[in-house]
Amino acid sequence: MIRLIALISFVFLLTNCRVQKPNTIITTDIPNFWEAYDKITSTQDSILQYSYLQDLYLQKGSEGLQAMMEVRNYTPKDYIHAINRYPNFWNSIRANTLKADTYSAELDRGIGKLKKLYPALKPAKIYFTIGALRSNGTLKGSLVLIGSELAMTDKNTNTSDFPTKEALARRMFFDTNPIEHLALLNVHEYIHTQQEEMVDHLLYQVLYEGIAEFVSTKAMGVPSASPAIEFGKENYEAVRDQFEKEMFYSVNQNNWLWSSQPNKFNIRDLGYSIGYQISEIHYNQAKDKKAAIKKLIELNYTEVHEIEAFINSTHFFTAPIDELRTAFENNRPTVIGIQQFKNNDLDVDSNLTEITFEFSEPLNGYHTGMDYGPIGEIGLPKIRARSWSKDAKSYTLTVELQPNKHYQLFIENNFRTTDVRPLKPFLINFKTKE
Repeated sequence: MIRLIALISFVFLLTNCRVQKPNTIITTDIPNFWEAYDKITSTQDSILQYSYLQDLYLQKGSEGLQAMMEVRNYTPKDYIHAINRYPNFWNSIRANTLKADTYSAELDRGIGKLKKLYPALKPAKIYFTIGALRSNGTLKGSLVLIGSELAMTDKNTNTSDFPTKEALARRMFFDTNPIEHLALLNVHEYIHTQQEEMVDHLLYQVLYEGIAEFVSTKAMGVPSASPAIEFGKENYEAVRDQFEKEMFYSVNQNNWLWSSQPNKFNIRDLGYSIGYQISEIHYNQAKDKKAAIKKLIELNYTEVHEIEAFINSTHFFTAPIDELRTAFENNRPTVIGIQQFKNNDLDVDSNLTEITFEFSEPLNGYHTGMDYGPIGEIGLPKIRARSWSKDAKSYTLTVELQPNKHYQLFIENNFRTTDVRPLKPFLINFKTKE
């Protein structure tokens, strides 16, 4: 009898262990937010509003909410401003966000499909948070962070509170019915938790994002929800050629990733399409599809030669990466000289009041960037004023110099042409005579 009871107890415990899977999808921040929201909107007293936000939402926040706030630099002020400024928006998304729990089973299935495609999948947690309108999805370490206020919108989401330009950009996004693609978004972000850390370089960034998008669509067996993917394929040569011109300069990031900033094609996130197509070519070329997926996910972005050899193997671009880089460098504007003295001069008159450096071609007459050189801040000349020439082929600094001193001024690549080609950096280096 004792053995029978023990056996029954063991079976009961074993059954419970199988049913009670680790809780990988956490939605507690959503009801907490709406409790705080109702209190905040019930008063005009700003002190009370901040108190309600802190006590009912932020203080109760999950690990995921704290991570989202850190990654997106959210402050209490951001939340209070968004809540007070966009009431129609918040009212229109409330019901959708409160459905988060109903998506758990679908998300679990999506992660299960990914596991079949990539058996080495490591566990990660998915947090449904509510942010202040700056991210529909991101991650920190092994945490997938969903900004439900954007990820769970649809064509019925109200944009009447937003300024005209912002409303148009958000309308385009909301009309794609993001909530219908929630599982795909989560799998995409989940893949990011498996990848090596991304390097701050536009080419590597588009590859990183494109891989996550491609693998998520293969795992889920559905097409990408991003209009950029289809547009990029349909306009392959035009998009590819434009990216080749811009990929070595980080200031162009907003033309390709994570921004609604206007670009030549008026399609946001076109960089995803670049990385997606490179991934797709690699996958289609491979005989062992699982090995191809494994390689995509496990690429090491700090290994430049490995990454560039991988990209070159797909023949996506018109030439190997090093040839494109050389062509880019040869096409950059340069500083061709200084009007008042020769660079590296050791006998400059300290009574000199202007330093004018000239460019190999006209720049845009707007963007600038200067810093101190290798000897540090002590070597910076005192600058009283600065101005462009009418033809934007030179830039003049009104300076105050001291005798017998070593000066350096680093001219950065934020100087650029009208077609956004960056200036080659240049170090102005000289000494004044006694």
